[in-house]
Amino acid sequence: MIRPILRMGDPRLLRVAERVHDLQAPELSTLVDDMFETMHAADGAGLAAPQVGVPLRVVIFGYSDPSIRNPRYPDADPVPQTILLNPLIEPLSNEEEEGWEGCLSVPGLRGMVLRYARIRYRGVDLRGNAIDREADGFHARVVQHECDHLDGILYPMRVRDFSRFGYTDILFPGMSDADD
Repeated sequence: MIRPILRMGDPRLLRVAERVHDLQAPELSTLVDDMFETMHAADGAGLAAPQVGVPLRVVIFGYSDPSIRNPRYPDADPVPQTILLNPLIEPLSNEEEEGWEGCLSVPGLRGMVLRYARIRYRGVDLRGNAIDREADGFHARVVQHECDHLDGILYPMRVRDFSRFGYTDILFPGMSDADD
């Protein structure tokens, strides 16, 4: 089921999400299925449970087929489809890189955001299997962006130079990104 995506201004997006304790809860599996359906319908690269009004530390990102390119980020490298519960992120160096970000909760806008260039992320999947990966580039950016949602942080809060924040159609003429 496609769920409504909360938009910036909704106070639920600013709350810190709670840890997932019961991996066997049937509503958790339903939530994840709905999140993937919602993310794909909106051409998202990732989605956090708080964006659909569920205050749990659950994020999803990527596509099951590595050849699929996200239409909102056509030049980005593919990201593996992942369900990540109770994530922890560790920077692997102090090196940071800038990149344009958009968000399904901040439609029609993009901003330049500084993120760690290389990270290690850990958590578990729906079966309780440990996930422990290193990521860089777009993959690292997506993970950091989605995990920010779990702490009530939207990417505009990380924009440092507001001359590089604005409407997608103005910043990138001709880019079809109305549903950003």
